[in-house]
Amino acid sequence: MKPKVTMIAWNQNDNYVVTAVNNHLLKVWNSCTGQLLHDLVGHADEVFVLETHPFDSRIMLSAGHDGNIFIWDITKGTKTKHYFNMIEGQGHGAVFDCKFSPDGQHFACTDSHGHLLIFGFGCSRPYEKIPDQMFFHTDYRPLIRDSNNYVLDEQTQQAPHLMPPPFLVDVDGNPHPTKYQRLVPGRESCADEHLIPQLGYVATSDGEVVEQVIGQQTVDQDDQGLEPSILDGMIRQLQLQQDQRTGADQESASNGLQNGEGTPRRG
Repeated sequence: MKPKVTMIAWNQNDNYVVTAVNNHLLKVWNSCTGQLLHDLVGHADEVFVLETHPFDSRIMLSAGHDGNIFIWDITKGTKTKHYFNMIEGQGHGAVFDCKFSPDGQHFACTDSHGHLLIFGFGCSRPYEKIPDQMFFHTDYRPLIRDSNNYVLDEQTQQAPHLMPPPFLVDVDGNPHPTKYQRLVPGRESCADEHLIPQLGYVATSDGEVVEQVIGQQTVDQDDQGLEPSILDGMIRQLQLQQDQRTGADQESASNGLQNGEGTPRRG
């Protein structure tokens, strides 16, 4: 197998460089001379997470698709601590990202099953109130490109950054209760009726039809006389505002008001 580097990170004081290789080894290099100092052995699958400690230049964290999380002393080339992300009844969960807290006493990881893993000192009781699985309902929505090669959401034909804040769902796409929806930035002060997503039936890749969050109705539904959703109105209002800003340089404000195009429609 031809070795390929999957991730690279400098330590806190830049004296060392750590590279993750697709043969599951971590290599520690002297950043000044380029000399290979240590091979760190422990991972059984590819590693895409290397996180340096915020103030201890000896410490480096690694995590990979094998579910393993290691804390290394890179100056000695030794393993300091090891955690394994075992999920009951489902095997292990691949670890996708990790970050240290600013004081270096805690670190948090996210995995392939929508879990947030928090390691450190103290009581875990405050975190037990959070659902086991949390995803944004837009995480796996298909995208398309328009004639200008800009990315659009396939269902709503809107730019992703103009869409309203997403809903929190579990791994199967089922929405969480409204108290959790307020955890999403932009939904903190929304009324309860604005926190209830629209559901619809979606076919999965293996042909199974499941009920999932749709988010907002399409233009076709609105044309058929169905009651437009609140989210649909919000998106159209944002789009109209953007169109007004774009067209301001091309036509006078008076023409826009005379034609009745200057006022965005409210949902």
